[in-house]
Amino acid sequence: LGREHPDYAASLQNLAVLYQDMGQYEKAEPLYLESKAIREKALGRESPDYAESLNNLAGLYRIMGQYEKVEPLLLELSTVNMRLIEQALHHLSESELNNYLDKFSNGQNQTLSFTQIADSKKMISVCYDNSLFYKGFLLQSVGRIKQLALSDAGTAEKYTLLQSYHRRLATQYAQPIAKRDSALVAQLEVKANDFEKDLARTVAGWSQANKQVTWQEVQAALKPGEVAVEFVSYRFYQKKLTDSTMYAALILLPGTDSPQFIPLFEEREIAALFKNKGARKSDYVNTLYTNSAQTTGGQKNLYQAIWQPLETALAGAKTVYFSPAGLLHRINFNAISGQDGKPLADRIRLVQLSSTRQIALPQPLANAAASPDAMLFGGIDYEPDSLNKSPALIPQDYAHTRGDIDFEDADSTLRGGTWGYLPWTEKEVNSLQGILKQAGLKPILNKGADGSEEVFKSIGAAGASPRVLHLATHGYFFPDPKRLPQQAATGVSAFKGAEHPMIRSGLILAGGNYAWKTGKPFRPDREDGVVTAYEISQMNLSNTELVVLSACETGLGDIEGNEGVYGLQRALKIAGAKYVVMSLWQVPDAQTQELMTVFYTNWLSRKMPIPEAFDAAQKTMREKYEHPFFWAGFILLR
Repeated sequence: LGREHPDYAASLQNLAVLYQDMGQYEKAEPLYLESKAIREKALGRESPDYAESLNNLAGLYRIMGQYEKVEPLLLELSTVNMRLIEQALHHLSESELNNYLDKFSNGQNQTLSFTQIADSKKMISVCYDNSLFYKGFLLQSVGRIKQLALSDAGTAEKYTLLQSYHRRLATQYAQPIAKRDSALVAQLEVKANDFEKDLARTVAGWSQANKQVTWQEVQAALKPGEVAVEFVSYRFYQKKLTDSTMYAALILLPGTDSPQFIPLFEEREIAALFKNKGARKSDYVNTLYTNSAQTTGGQKNLYQAIWQPLETALAGAKTVYFSPAGLLHRINFNAISGQDGKPLADRIRLVQLSSTRQIALPQPLANAAASPDAMLFGGIDYEPDSLNKSPALIPQDYAHTRGDIDFEDADSTLRGGTWGYLPWTEKEVNSLQGILKQAGLKPILNKGADGSEEVFKSIGAAGASPRVLHLATHGYFFPDPKRLPQQAATGVSAFKGAEHPMIRSGLILAGGNYAWKTGKPFRPDREDGVVTAYEISQMNLSNTELVVLSACETGLGDIEGNEGVYGLQRALKIAGAKYVVMSLWQVPDAQTQELMTVFYTNWLSRKMPIPEAFDAAQKTMREKYEHPFFWAGFILLR
C-alpha cells in the first residue's frame, strides 16, 4: 500500500504500542511520530485516527516524564475531539452518539489525570471547557435541536435535509484526503452551512441549543459572592489506565485569571457509604449525612471527602452553583453535615445544575405564557382492572398485589418497592388543585384509571405542554445488569434487564402492575402503564416550567462518566423541562405530601421564584423533622 497509506500508519501505531508496553520507549517514540505525520497528511487533523495518535503520543511522553511535550498534545486533542463530536451530533442518533463518545473517554481520562499532577493554568482551563462541552452542550443539544427542528413542517424538512448533508459529509470525511470528492465536500459544506444559518435565523432557540460556552463566559455571568463548581470524575492514568476512579472540583471565582483544580478523593473511599448493609432506610439515610458516617479502612464521610477540601477556595462565597459527576449525583449537598453538625443548607446557598453553562445560557421557556394548564397525576390505581372494570377479563394466573407496602418507618408508606396504592398521593394532588386554582392555573387531575400512560403521552403531542406537570406515583431505577453478579442478573424482567439505561428507569401509571409482572400490556390495544425514561425523552415538554416527580428514586439512573445520570432527569431535560424536582431514595409518603404542599404554596401563593420556594419548603421541613430522611429526599435540578 505504500508508506503514506493510513493502514501503514496503523501498523506503525500498533508496533509503537507494543514497544511501549515492553518499556522500550525510545523505539516507540519515532514510530508514534511517523504514524501521526502520515495520518495528518492522509486523513487530516479532524480524523479520529489523528486524535488517537495525539492521545497515544501524549501517554508515552507522560510515562517518560516529558511533561512539556504532553501539554500541547492534550490541548490539541481536546480541540480535535470536540470538533469530531460536533460533526457527529448532526447525523447520529442519540444511542449512536453515546457509543461514539466512548471513543473519547481515554482522552478525557488522560487530560484530567495529567492536570491533577501538572500545575498548568492552560490545562485547568481546558478541563473546565471540556466539562462544559461534555456535561452541558451534548445533553442540551441532543433533544433540543430535534424538538426545535420538528416545531413545524417547513423547519422539519430543512432539518431532514441538513441531516442528510451531514451524513454524506461524514462518509467523505471518513475517507483518506486523496480519495475524497473535494468538489462534493465543498458543495455539501456550503449547503449545510447555509441551512444552519437559516435555521438559526428563523427558529427561536436554535442558536442557543447549538452554542458552546467557555469558562470565561460563565465567569462573566457570575455576580459578587457567587462561585461556579464543576465536579469531574475520571479513571486515573499512571503509566497505564488504572482501576482508580478519581474525583476533582473545578472552581471558578469572579475576577480570577483561570479556574482552580482541587483533587478530592478516590471513589472507593466513599463508595461503601452508599451500601445500606441491611439497615432501615431511614437509619441508613440519617447516618449517611451526618459526621458519624466516617468508617474504617481509609473511607471518609461526605463532608470530609467532598466539601472540606473546598472550604478555603470557597471562603466568602454566598451562593455556589455546582454540577455533580459520578456518585455525587446521588447526594443532596444541602443535607451534608459540616464540622459543627449543621447541614450545609444552613451556611450557604447551593444551586444544583446539569452544567454550569446554564449560568451563561439560562434555559428559556419556549412560550412561557402559552399554557396556564397544570397536569396532576396521583391516587393512581396500578391494578389491571383499573383499565377494564370487568373482572372476568383479568387472567386467572395474575395475582393482585394491592395491599400493604413496605413499612420501614412506623408512620411512613414509601413510594417505591412494590406498586401498591399510595393513599397520600390523592390527598397531595387534591391539595395542590386548590393552590393552583387560586394562582389562576387550570389544574387537570388524573386519578385512578385516568392516570394512564395514554393520557401522559398525550402531553405536548398536539399543542403546548402544560406549565406544571406533577407526578405523584411510584418510580423505579435498576442498575446495569452487566455490573451485577451473574445470579442476580438472570431471570429479571424486561425493565430490570434492559441494556439501555433509560429503559431501566421510569414511572408506574394506571394498570402498570400487570406489565411489570408479565412483561406485556394487560390489553393489546392499550399502553402497558410503565413509562420509561426513554419514552419520556421523546416527548416535547419545552413549554413546561416545572416537573415534579413526587415518587421514589426518580433522581437515580446509570452514571455515565461526566455525561451524567441516564435516567428520568436526563429524559426530562432532553424533553425540554426547565425545573425538575426528583428524589434520591424511597421517600416517605406522608412527609412528601407535606413538603409538596408547602413548596407550591411558597411558589404560587407567596410568589417566590421556584428555587427559593423549594429551598424554603425544605427549610420548613428541616425545622419540623430533624432527620434528613424526612426532608432531604428531594432535590431541584435547574
